[in-house]
Amino acid sequence: MLLTDLRSKLSNPINPQIENDGKFRLASVLVVIYGKDPIIVMTEKPKDMKFHAGEISFPGGKLDVDDSDLLETALRETNEEIGLNITRDQVIGQLEPVVTLNSGFLILPFISIVDEIPQLLANREVKKIFHIPLEPFLKTGSKDLDPTHNIIQEMYTFKYQNQIVWGASARILKQIRSLYY
Repeated sequence: MLLTDLRSKLSNPINPQIENDGKFRLASVLVVIYGKDPIIVMTEKPKDMKFHAGEISFPGGKLDVDDSDLLETALRETNEEIGLNITRDQVIGQLEPVVTLNSGFLILPFISIVDEIPQLLANREVKKIFHIPLEPFLKTGSKDLDPTHNIIQEMYTFKYQNQIVWGASARILKQIRSLYY
């Protein structure tokens, strides 16, 4: 898998606005992929967070009143959480919105593919930063049948080392896998 292949498959028009009927709080994340052998950046949330404590996720967060749109939210949150400054012109596309079933967020995922990134620095909202080789990671994906899981959305999981990625983050990864393969 090469970055050029990923760029061509994941590039699409960007529309940083989504319809919301008031049922959900709006949020966005930035999927950052970099390197000759593509690596994806994910974070682990501290266990004392109000939302998504201990989960593996993409940098991002809720729409702030000062944000012009959800792309600005994703860029701001990525800079705040891991110290990575990605510009609007480095964002190549977006995926379909996903819902967090427990916390009530409607998340718009954006994608940035860059050749390299500087050393990252986690803020208090991030316990750990993961640099995960993308192709082997995507191959760990599975559809888990969980009768307790909300039947509105299917449950998928991905595995990295001893970590399980599930929920909205896994549904984002499934979209990437579906577009690439």
